[in-house]
Amino acid sequence: GMVSNWTKIPPPLFKKVVIVLIDALRDDFVFGSKGKQFMPYTTQVVEKGTSYSFIAEAKPPTVTMPRIKALMTGSIPGFIDVVVNLNSPALLDDNLIWQAKTAGKRIIFYGDDTWVKLFPKQFVEYDGTTSFFVSDFTEVDDNVTRHLDRVLKREDWDLLILHYLGLDHIGHMTGPNSPLVGPKLREMDNILKKIHISLLSKEEASLPNLLVVCGDHGMSETGSHGGSSEGEVHTPLLFISSAFEKRNGLLAQPERVQQTDLASTLAIGLGLPISRNSVGNLILPVLGGKTMREQLRFVHLNGFQLSRLLQESMPAYEKDPGYEHFKIAEKSHGNWIKLYLEGNNSEILLNLGKKVLKQYLEALKTLSSSLSKQVAQYDMYSMMVGTVIIMEVLLLLLLSVPKALSKRAEFEVPLSPPLFSLLFYLMCLMLCAVHVIVCTSAESLCYFCSMSWLTAVGVMMLISALMCGILSAVAKIFENSRLPLKDTTVSSSSWSEIDVLILAGTIGHVLSLGASSFIEEEHQTWYFLVNTLCLVLCQELCRNYFLLKECDPQHSSSAKQNFDSIGESSECKNIDIPAASNSKLGKATSSSEFIKGSNKWISLATPWIILICCRLLRSLNQTGVQWAHRPDFGHWLTSSEHKSELSFLAAVSLLLIFFLVQRRCSLVSKMAMALGLLGVYSYRAAIGNVIFPWQHGGKDTSKGITEARFVYVFVLGIVFTGTKDLLKSQVISADSSMKSTGLWEVYSGLVLLAALLFRPHNLPVLVFCLLIQTLMTKYIWRPLKFDAAQITIMHYWFGQAFFYFQGNSNGIATVDVSAGFVGLDSYVEIPAIFLTAFATYAGPFLWAIHLLCYLSSEVSRNSAAVGHGCFCYALMRSIPVAIYVVLVTGLRYHLFIWSVFSPKLLYEGVHVFITAAVCLFFTAMDQNHSYKVQE
Repeated sequence: GMVSNWTKIPPPLFKKVVIVLIDALRDDFVFGSKGKQFMPYTTQVVEKGTSYSFIAEAKPPTVTMPRIKALMTGSIPGFIDVVVNLNSPALLDDNLIWQAKTAGKRIIFYGDDTWVKLFPKQFVEYDGTTSFFVSDFTEVDDNVTRHLDRVLKREDWDLLILHYLGLDHIGHMTGPNSPLVGPKLREMDNILKKIHISLLSKEEASLPNLLVVCGDHGMSETGSHGGSSEGEVHTPLLFISSAFEKRNGLLAQPERVQQTDLASTLAIGLGLPISRNSVGNLILPVLGGKTMREQLRFVHLNGFQLSRLLQESMPAYEKDPGYEHFKIAEKSHGNWIKLYLEGNNSEILLNLGKKVLKQYLEALKTLSSSLSKQVAQYDMYSMMVGTVIIMEVLLLLLLSVPKALSKRAEFEVPLSPPLFSLLFYLMCLMLCAVHVIVCTSAESLCYFCSMSWLTAVGVMMLISALMCGILSAVAKIFENSRLPLKDTTVSSSSWSEIDVLILAGTIGHVLSLGASSFIEEEHQTWYFLVNTLCLVLCQELCRNYFLLKECDPQHSSSAKQNFDSIGESSECKNIDIPAASNSKLGKATSSSEFIKGSNKWISLATPWIILICCRLLRSLNQTGVQWAHRPDFGHWLTSSEHKSELSFLAAVSLLLIFFLVQRRCSLVSKMAMALGLLGVYSYRAAIGNVIFPWQHGGKDTSKGITEARFVYVFVLGIVFTGTKDLLKSQVISADSSMKSTGLWEVYSGLVLLAALLFRPHNLPVLVFCLLIQTLMTKYIWRPLKFDAAQITIMHYWFGQAFFYFQGNSNGIATVDVSAGFVGLDSYVEIPAIFLTAFATYAGPFLWAIHLLCYLSSEVSRNSAAVGHGCFCYALMRSIPVAIYVVLVTGLRYHLFIWSVFSPKLLYEGVHVFITAAVCLFFTAMDQNHSYKVQE
């Protein structure tokens, strides 16, 4: 006969709540030695104050926007949020902020403007700071703190959110062991002290206040984040309130909770409904001070919400162990309520209550676990359409190999006959019918179905046209195979060791993409392939020098001519042919013989020099996952005690870059290059990475904006000079030497840009890249007369190896975000994205442009060489991407799909865009060939 309160939301437990989110706050920054040293007040509150401490585990991707979503909705965001992180749209999911606003709570926010984009019109007052300008450590936090004194005195708010970015920016620029981290933690400690004292002084008898301290993600040993290493996923989570019991000072290891648990805990604390899509559990100690009846009510609310979510996402939800446990706990709860209403206040009631509470908590854990696995809902129809198009394009490329690598270098997709064939229209109709059936019967939202009908029909026509093109290409191959071969000797060319290695290496690499460990340690695959290539090249050189002399005199003489041509090309100016005296002629002949002999031995030594360079580069940056924590030469150089060694290495590297690049540039470009490289060192000195010899520490560091822009002027100048020569050679006169000079100048401009964006300890990577290119051009490719396809694949392999030599991996944490802000005084989206992408993919990009420069400058090659290079480069990129898309679709329920396979897919996607840009440049530079074919 009593009125039930089960339909009402429980009243709030806290009057005012302050959330202080410190970006990139690792758990050891609070609970480790750094916390004791730099955060004394927080440490005291954690050990002896009225607080609860936890380690919150974040799910990858550990970047800001998805983590804010997880904290406020309690759901696990999708991986695409890594891309959306750059420009966050409004959050449409049910979330804590929207629930608080609907309940009439007044919310104030200061900090990262991602919140303002995610929750527009939700805050009564806000001041956003840009999160992407990573070279700002102080102003970005001062802009938050300047509002504090005024807001803490006021009474017109219920929820205050502060998001501090300075620590994250320090991590990106200088790493977690930087001397800048300590002062920043001390600054955060003082802010927390000020807020805590203010909240205590304002408390009334009715309801206490709550201070929540958390991080959105941690940071890796290099200072970045995005991956799934311990440093990146473990963040501190502190609840500080006078409502809690005082700690006894003996702090054990904090309990582990999920980051998604915060949303449901704060919802109950503020007297709000739990967000609909939350998969989080209540953090019970925070609500543990209440009566047993209230505690059971809270966990029942959480269980009811999770079971409803399970019903929506799983057809056979009743068989789920979590749902079964929840129903058992609910029945026990009912029995407990009956005893309670009967007025039974004995010890039995309390013990039974504890038992029911335990049952609920077990059910919540199981429900949450089931939902976390179910959270990925794949749009299979859209994925299948994309996969079909990718596989069709790959098939067309493979079927076009014979024609594309012929002397004419033809690559024509036969689209005109299919467009007028009956098969094409029948396929279009069939695909449109399938599209209608799928879209009308689909229960969940489908991306491809949400497109306009015009776009959908366009995609269907593309699929049909590609399929008809494949069928006509296959038919042509069958027709040609029936025709008698004109010259059997030409067609049955034998495979060399290089060809076998290239085929085996490509197939081996593609197959390795099906295993998570091989993706995590992919750099090992490329290091192995490059080392093996060097050994095979060594064998080829030995055979050409020694074995062929004995076996095949004719072949050996041609090989000898190839090697002699190096000496002649470099020494022809010094040989005085019209000289009268025999002595002079004898001297000239002996000097040319000496040069030929020395070239021979340098050629034989080249593969071993390259192997030594690769070994040194491996020691510079540890990458991957298994051994990433091991100390490397890069870490040694970047530590503050070795600044003078780093400065010396950077200066020597910049000098070597100049000597290796300037050979083919005009005088003006040489001067611009020299001044640009001087500007690079000045920029690094300005921001405090390196020092000048006359500098003795203590110099104030700046953002180096003027110095970086000084370098950009020279980069643009050199690239513009090269572009002008290219346009002249393409439009005015078909001059191959002018075209070659133009390409080398564009290449040198890009090298200067890479030197500016690379961190100082990575400059040797650029030096070795240029050195290996120079050695291979002069002593391997020219004398051995490899064809364009083989040289292209060697360039591609070295490009991939240098991607990892830079310190990159298949995890997002290794992306150097700071490169996107060199020379910028505020966040500008397009330049920041371009500079970050260029710095990340500098290795593959520079090798691709070097390939174009080399093939264009080789006069002895046929005019189809550039076309062959472009086709092979596109094919080498397409094979692993297409196969990986199929593999990742099949492995979509794999345990490591979000932490390993998805980041790799993102890297592959960006790499395809860069390859497409390179291939367009190749095609534009191949105009001369197209004219010759027309003639």
